[in-house]
Amino acid sequence: MLQNREGQRVPNVTFRVRENNEWKNVTTDELFKGKTVALFSLPGAFTPTCSSTHLPRYNELAPAFKENGVDAILCVSVNDTFVMNEWAKDQEAQNIVMIPDGNGEFTEGMGMLVDKADLGFGKRSWRYSMLVKDGVVEKMFIEPQKEGDPFEVSDADTMLDYINPKAKKPDQVVVFAKVGCSFCAKAKALLTEHGYDYVEVPLDNKIRGKALGAVSGSMTAPQVFINGKLIGGHEQVERFLAK
Repeated sequence: MLQNREGQRVPNVTFRVRENNEWKNVTTDELFKGKTVALFSLPGAFTPTCSSTHLPRYNELAPAFKENGVDAILCVSVNDTFVMNEWAKDQEAQNIVMIPDGNGEFTEGMGMLVDKADLGFGKRSWRYSMLVKDGVVEKMFIEPQKEGDPFEVSDADTMLDYINPKAKKPDQVVVFAKVGCSFCAKAKALLTEHGYDYVEVPLDNKIRGKALGAVSGSMTAPQVFINGKLIGGHEQVERFLAK
């Protein structure tokens, strides 16, 4: 039976980590004392849900967590420090502190150590998240105990909504563009000027017309989407930002 540890202190554990080709001890006291920490734990580095959704969204929402009083975001997995370091590089997870619970001591102390021998994983962590203040667990979101690897409540959005239901989350902005397009450059400059962090998707001449026509109904570049809504080309972006 998984254990909800709300109101209790986190386990007293020393983690062995590798930094700059040197071994280092990191204690739970160093990680939690005097801090507000959002922690999420998952079955394994490089595994599908962990890599595609769980970790990336916490990394993406890190600025919003910080604005709402969270000092650090920790990712715990029963993996060694070499694996966790490589996963952090692969994910470009610069906003997350990776915690290698290689011996499973922290996870066991949290009552979250489970047997995944059927997958060849051995002992791993059940998927959960928690908000910890000065070493004491305030809130836990534990995935339901059912077959497979449920991912329903330990996500970053659920945690941020608990901390502040009105928290401002980063806008999702995509610019479909073509190389050398002056209107694309103007649209991107406007977005940057208004504080929008965008992802640019350059489209090759051979596919640009069909691709843009399919997603936006227009075959000209740029085409800008914000939070799932089509804004349009340079002039439409200018009008949208002038509101």
